[in-house]
Amino acid sequence: MMKSAPDPEEKNHLLTVAAEAAGARLDKYLTDALAGKLEAGAAPSRARLRQLILEGHVALEAPGAGAKPVAEPARRVKEGECWRVTLPAPVDAEPQGQDIPLEILYEDADLIVVMKPAGLVVHPAPGNPDMTLVNALVAHCGASLSGIGGERRPGIVHRLDKETSGLMVVAKTDRAHKGLAAQFAAHGRDGKLARAYTALVWGVPAPKRGTIDANIARSSHNRMKMAALKPRVDEEGDDITSGRIAITHYTVKAEYAGGLVSRVECRLETGRTHQIRVHMTAIGHPLLGDPTYGTGMKSRKAKLSVNAQTALARLDRQALHAHHLGFEHPVTGAKMSFDAELPADMVALVEALEG
Repeated sequence: MMKSAPDPEEKNHLLTVAAEAAGARLDKYLTDALAGKLEAGAAPSRARLRQLILEGHVALEAPGAGAKPVAEPARRVKEGECWRVTLPAPVDAEPQGQDIPLEILYEDADLIVVMKPAGLVVHPAPGNPDMTLVNALVAHCGASLSGIGGERRPGIVHRLDKETSGLMVVAKTDRAHKGLAAQFAAHGRDGKLARAYTALVWGVPAPKRGTIDANIARSSHNRMKMAALKPRVDEEGDDITSGRIAITHYTVKAEYAGGLVSRVECRLETGRTHQIRVHMTAIGHPLLGDPTYGTGMKSRKAKLSVNAQTALARLDRQALHAHHLGFEHPVTGAKMSFDAELPADMVALVEALEG
């Protein structure tokens, strides 16, 4: 039987266990060894190596017997053992490319910054299997996507709700994905990441500058909604509040229609589902147009001018826009900063409120 030719992009690496590494788990040893051998940021993650071990891409070179695949990530390595690791060529991701227009603010070999419009879902999911930002990026980036988790796919490190517009950065390479993911996990506490959103909310928060610190979890009344939880302490005074920690810093930037509406800038210290929408609602100032958290505002809507009511109806979404994004380039270390003007639908609403 004729053996198929190896994929030209497939890469083999031979690693010999040194004395100081003896006794380590196979997946841990390979992670550290490849990180020291390959270009910075290009080595597979430990999770990826576990997957490769289980798929038979890691073999022990036995003298005179050739290479024997070992599908045991927890196996302990011994001094002098020689391990062959085959890194397969990236395969095409399951989401297929689709010709969807993209507004690109920046792109290089490692990442791309785009302006996501309202109405575009970020990632395929039940109910939205295609026509997403990921489908658009697969089509646009093509072969420049390199092996994130072994697939040619864009590395999504943060998301925006379907009806929220604004700036997003997406990784094109595995090393960029790792670096960006670490920055978003830190949520700016390491000084690398900065995110700011513009929200139009009902009323004027008091004080006009403040911090909302309230855990967020699934609503016990409606599993499709999130809820801000009230703090709970036990008999010894220890915090036993459930949910996930969520912190939003806000600043009132402008007031409209005699204080019926205000323009607020929100900066996130954490990144929870619907965080801004839930937190602003929790302090009594839900976002205009929010169909989930902004209901019950008919009396306030009635006080707006006819033009403002018309503009709000045309908005047909929550008035939220991710207008600023700053981060450290995960490969070059350069400081990156991007700003995006309000989209036309929010501009029209602001102008109507000012009229």
